[in-house]
Amino acid sequence: MKKHTLHTPHSLLRLTAALTLAATMAGCAPLLVGGAVIGSGLFVTDRRTTGIQFEDQAIELKAASRIRDLATLGNVSAVSYNRVLLLTGEVPSQADKTRVAEAVARVENVRNVVNELAVLGNSSAGSRSNDALLGTKVKATLIDAKDLQANAYKVVAERGTIYLMGRVSEREATRGAEVARSVSGVQKVVRVFEILSDAELAALGRSAPPAPISTTPAAAPAPAPAPAGMSR
Repeated sequence: MKKHTLHTPHSLLRLTAALTLAATMAGCAPLLVGGAVIGSGLFVTDRRTTGIQFEDQAIELKAASRIRDLATLGNVSAVSYNRVLLLTGEVPSQADKTRVAEAVARVENVRNVVNELAVLGNSSAGSRSNDALLGTKVKATLIDAKDLQANAYKVVAERGTIYLMGRVSEREATRGAEVARSVSGVQKVVRVFEILSDAELAALGRSAPPAPISTTPAAAPAPAPAPAGMSR
């Protein structure tokens, strides 16, 4: 597959724009332990209600507090979108992985926990820095895709894997994953989406852009089972 790399001056400008957008979207930045999150926080065209956006930020803060209370843990990120909490990072054992999921599931307003924690040693500072850059490249590439609304996606990067969160149509889910996979350095894309119908998007007053005349979805690894109501 042809890989998209950011080497040209125009692409560097787009990368700068993505960094600026990420900073604008951060608002009250979520409290995380490890990992890299691009495009979190409040945004004027977010497909969540303002109330849900604030709930998501509260969920992230409370989840991070509970994670810190489990003193044996390694690098763990907790990112909430529409009250679905994504866990990424590393923990020392399978028992720790289960303990974290159980602890954050008890946080008020959490609808679902998607547990993507790996039983591994802690990732290095260099690896986390690479993830941050990779996530920014993915966000910049989503901005470049004229048939997508980049702000509809939350991008989480962990050890070369890109997790895409958001409330999107089936076409946006497929196309967004295809765009993310095109970025050089992305090893895998995991979709953690809530799929909306065109009618539901129209009811939000934020209809998706029309589909392009021709797109060819990239082949994806066989996804793991997703929680009810979610698409991966």
